[in-house]
Amino acid sequence: MAQAGFQLSGNDAGGHAAAIDAPFDLSVSVFADRAHVHDTIRDDALAAGFRLQEAGSVEILVEGNARPIGDVVLLDCPVMDGRACAALSRLDMRAANAGSQLVVSTSLEALEDVFACLDQSQPQILVNPTRGERVIALGRVLGTMPRMRARELSGDDRLTLLRLTEQVGQIAERLEALSEKDAAGSAFRLGSPSPTYRGPQDASKALVKPPRPPLPDPRLVRRIIRQRQLRSEFFDRDLFADPAWDMLLDLTAARAEHTRVSVTSLCIASGVPPTTALRWIGQMTEAGLMERVEDETDRRRAFIALSDKAADGMARYFEKVGADALTFA
Repeated sequence: MAQAGFQLSGNDAGGHAAAIDAPFDLSVSVFADRAHVHDTIRDDALAAGFRLQEAGSVEILVEGNARPIGDVVLLDCPVMDGRACAALSRLDMRAANAGSQLVVSTSLEALEDVFACLDQSQPQILVNPTRGERVIALGRVLGTMPRMRARELSGDDRLTLLRLTEQVGQIAERLEALSEKDAAGSAFRLGSPSPTYRGPQDASKALVKPPRPPLPDPRLVRRIIRQRQLRSEFFDRDLFADPAWDMLLDLTAARAEHTRVSVTSLCIASGVPPTTALRWIGQMTEAGLMERVEDETDRRRAFIALSDKAADGMARYFEKVGADALTFA
């Protein structure tokens, strides 16, 4: 790794970051091995009104007596090795304990290792981000920090975030409705009992949730996925982007095949850029549709799987559409 510490522009005579007139009191720590990336991240954080608490290379994070981290931690780690894994795991634990917001930029090649190391702090992970994407991530932090008062996300960014949250919420509600549709049965229906009614025993049976149907044949689901992917050969991929459904389909097929899905593979299946896919994965995990599964034999790996609730909804969906699955999916 690079040597710890960078020469910071705008420092005072004592080597500390110069204070700025911030509209709120939030501190930021910046860690990056690439000097130009470090300076860009730091400058954007200062321009957003953060107070710089600490800045330097990723190497600082493996030191024994690390100073307190900021309310927000911005880290760039495009290459992973043993020391970087140790640094990220340590930072993940510290951020979770301190309640700090963590934003990590990395490369697609290092994504699996980065994802496996960050299992406690619920970070934002950016893959090969542009400067604009980093700034948007910083805006999302400001929109969620309970101590933030003066600044808000721009109208467009807030609408995008709300749309994402609403869409995932709608998917969760639909799957929940599919899985619970028959739970109430006809027990609460008013009117005369039917000729076949045989007393309270029948009513109690109606309240029992029917067993979940089996998951669809994974070969059918894979055909649906291929059919959906074919559209991008003739039309702009963004025109039909539906990452939530594409990822649910991929995870449904994997569950039926008894195979595990890596975060990188799921990002590819989503059909959208990895950073966007990771935001969807985070939202859908919060909604209870996906879950993180640790590799029992290798702590440096983690997978994504359907939750039982989502599996139940997908099974009932495919049972409902039946032979028309290729048309509706």
